[in-house]
Amino acid sequence: QVQLVESGGGLVQAGGSLKLSCAASGRAFTTYAMGWFRQAPGKEYEFVATISWSGGITSYADSVKGRFTISRDNAENTVYLQMNSLKTEDTAVYYCAAGQQLGFGSPARAAYHSWGRGTQVTVSS
Repeated sequence: QVQLVESGGGLVQAGGSLKLSCAASGRAFTTYAMGWFRQAPGKEYEFVATISWSGGITSYADSVKGRFTISRDNAENTVYLQMNSLKTEDTAVYYCAAGQQLGFGSPARAAYHSWGRGTQVTVSS
């Protein structure tokens, strides 16, 4: 297991940018695929992006492709989500999650065993 803490959320106008961070405890972080998910009020969890344990493979939901970028710094035990050209429909609580060891990442919630508490992102029109 790994402990995850998200930060960087906030209020931003449509068209703006935010960069989320997810700090992880434990050396095992470097071996886990990592993912970002979000949940808007009254909606189900939605996959956003995932990155392989080495950082070499990334995958995105169609709704954020071309606007969001996931990255990781294994030396800092941190995974990031750079969000550009934000839209009001991006408003949600964003969660990072740790998945399979030496994995390539997955869009499925069930593939992740450890979750942070989330950070609120609100995009105003």
